[in-house]
Parts: sequence; C-alpha cells; structure tokens
Amino acid sequence: MSMTELSGVRTFLLGLQERITAAVAEVDGGNFITDAWQKEPGEPLQGNGITKILENGEVFERAGCGFSHVQGSRLPPSATQHRPELAGAPFEAMGVSLVFHPRNPYVPTVHMNVRMLAATPVSAGPAEAVCWFGGGMDLTPYYGFDEDAVHFHQTCKDALAPFGGDKYPRFKQWCDEYFYLKHRQEQRGIGGIFFDDFQELGLEQSFAMMQSVAESFLPAYLPIVGRRRSQPYGARERDFQLYRRGRYVEFNLVWDRGTHFGLQSGGRTESILMSMPPLASWSYQHRAEAGSPEERLYKEFLIRRDWV
Repeated sequence: MSMTELSGVRTFLLGLQERITAAVAEVDGGNFITDAWQKEPGEPLQGNGITKILENGEVFERAGCGFSHVQGSRLPPSATQHRPELAGAPFEAMGVSLVFHPRNPYVPTVHMNVRMLAATPVSAGPAEAVCWFGGGMDLTPYYGFDEDAVHFHQTCKDALAPFGGDKYPRFKQWCDEYFYLKHRQEQRGIGGIFFDDFQELGLEQSFAMMQSVAESFLPAYLPIVGRRRSQPYGARERDFQLYRRGRYVEFNLVWDRGTHFGLQSGGRTESILMSMPPLASWSYQHRAEAGSPEERLYKEFLIRRDWV
C-alpha cells in the first residue's frame, strides 16, 4: 500500500470520527471531550490517535469513539491467527472504534469498528507488504424490540449489497459466531455484521466496502435511539441493564480480539478500554421471571436468527 493510499484511509477515518461524534453530541445535547495522544519514543508501539468521550450525558451514560494510527515492529499473535506467515512482521494499523452505552435501558448499547492493517513478511521487501480491512457493527439490547432488530440488520444488509449478495449472509454469520460468550453459551446481543482479514475485492473495492459499512452506522443506530430514548423505566429495568452490562465486560476482556491486539501490541490502555460501561453489576443468583420482558430477551433475541 502506497503512502498516498494510506493517507486516504487516514483522512476517511478522521472524518468518520468527526461526523459520528458530531451527530451523537447533537442527539445527546452534551459535548465530547477530545484527547489527542502520541506514543512516547522507545515504547513498543509508535503512533498517535484521538480519543473522544462523552460521559454523563442526557442520552448516553458513556459514549466513546476513538481513532488510532500505530506502527509496530512485531505483529502480535491476536492478529496472525489466520496469517501465520506474518507472525512477528512489522505492521501499520489504523481504525475507528466506538461503543455507546445509553442511559435508558430501552436504548441498546452499540459497537462499531472499521480498520486497516498492513504488514510486511519478515523475508519480504516493502513492495510485498500485504494489506487488509476489517470491521462491522453489532447491537446489544437490554429489552428486545423486533422493529429495532429488523431495522439494524436491514441497514447492514443494504450497506453490503453493492459488493455482492453473499456478503451480508457471510458477515452476519461471522458476527453471530464472533460475538458469542463461550463460557456462558450465550450471544452478546442480536449481532449485526463482522468481517476481518478482508481483501478479496482488491484494495480499492475492499476499502470502498469498509467505507460503506462505516457510513451506514448512523442510519442504523440513531433511529432506534430516537424511538426508545424517552421510554419510561424504573429500578427493575436499570438493575437488569447493569446486570447485562456485566456480560459486555466479560466478552470484551475475555474474547475480543481487538482488545487483545491493543494490549498485546503495547497500545494505549485507557483508549483501548473506553468500551467499558461506567457501571455494571454481577449477580450470582439472577433469574429472569417466567413471562417477563427480561425472559423474552433471552428466548427471542439472544439467539441466532434471521432478522431480514
């Protein structure tokens, strides 16, 4: 990948971060704090980034959206499980990642990430560097609504349609399989789309597909926020929200490759863990009551199903 092409990816990602945070700030009425950071010389990972955080807002209890652009001398194991020939290779990575934790339990938590990674096999020259893209988005409701699930998945499907009818079914299944808490035998949420190590359309079209996914995030999520943000709730719904947030924390720390990549490569810990909710809880004896909305979440939404 040339310097011009890398610059184009960086420009898109920085603009994406700005567009998303501006739209979310308008919905919430609060402001994002901007934290620009630079890795210090001598650290295992070099580079820079911008972390934007909105906390204690009217709509979002915590909304984090980060951009990072880093270079390292050795690609960590979390990035080479499907590319063993690149183990230990020098690499360059950039991306935008976000997680929004709403205040109202009827508004779902959402995650989106798009990224590019380029690496040069140790035995190869610069011209033989390989580049691939990854990303996707998924929705984690605390109370399930068919209307919201269908809208989210339809928007994801529409974003991928120009790049082949096979992409949505493949990436939807990939998402279901990835966002799965193996130790709980439970889906994290209703899924969405997920792809990684992607370059099969060639550099230009693979980047275009990543851009389409990224630009579909706001149309996929904000209408759901608008429908649910003012729905009344009480202590019962809040307690269940905090309990389910505990599952979110478990997935991110135990299974998420992005978290592992950031920590293993010497990334900026505070930015990597911005996906954590401000509050969460665990209960040893929690059981959803039969016939309750909480039980419906488990029986009808935290399962793999076709939404569109």
